[in-house]
Amino acid sequence: MSGSGADMPDPAARFAYRVLGDQPGIPLVLLASLGSSMDDWDAAITNGLAQKHRVILFDNKGVGGSTGEAPATIAGMAEDAVAFIRAMGFAKVNLMGFSMGGFITQQILLTEPGLVNKVILTGTGPKGSEGLSDLPKIIASTANLTPEETFLTFGFTRSEASLRAGKASYERIQRRKTDRDKPLNQQAAGAQLAAVLAWAKPYPDALNELKTIPQPVLLVQGKNDVPVPVANAVNASHSIPNARLVVYPDAGHAAFCQYAEEFVKEANNFLGE
Repeated sequence: MSGSGADMPDPAARFAYRVLGDQPGIPLVLLASLGSSMDDWDAAITNGLAQKHRVILFDNKGVGGSTGEAPATIAGMAEDAVAFIRAMGFAKVNLMGFSMGGFITQQILLTEPGLVNKVILTGTGPKGSEGLSDLPKIIASTANLTPEETFLTFGFTRSEASLRAGKASYERIQRRKTDRDKPLNQQAAGAQLAAVLAWAKPYPDALNELKTIPQPVLLVQGKNDVPVPVANAVNASHSIPNARLVVYPDAGHAAFCQYAEEFVKEANNFLGE
């Protein structure tokens, strides 16, 4: 693993990143979810993907080890991600976005399509996604929960199998004990939530915009996803011309972590085609 900071066109911003693996070919850049830093990726996912691909993790502006002020729009986050990718010297990348990271990925596809080879979207949906506007209520319901309980509530179902997988995923995420990223500050937390809620507003052209995406797209969703219900992935898969949809049963928002082994195999096969 290697990592450092990438200088950006904005002199006030410097992006923290890590590189996993040294595989040749088009790198895979991961875009994180609401409130997450590089430390919040499940190692079963990142290490599994890095067996076949060079994987790039980075902190959004104003998050974790990255400096600057966090944007309050998905478009602003997409601009930052594109600037980071170009600062790394990549002419073409594969993208994987989880939840909010999937919103950012879709925005990049629409504004910078020439930069993108293939895409993986998980736990996400198009603009105006059904159920996404309920996010403040879901967040409020976790106010008195521990971080692990919040992770399980957001990401997994109440079944024994799902919770067992969720606890294992949480343990892997927390295994790194030293040099962890700083917790999300108040400015970044507010900006990201505002960006997600703006994305949730009704947008009649959302599915028509997805029809213009030529890249191969793998959509992965949990059948029981609460923050972003599975219907959103189904609708997106019907609109994106070259889309493949995988729905995991008895799985919530973090379905790809619950089914880590199956997901890594699916993702690596998709990227290798």
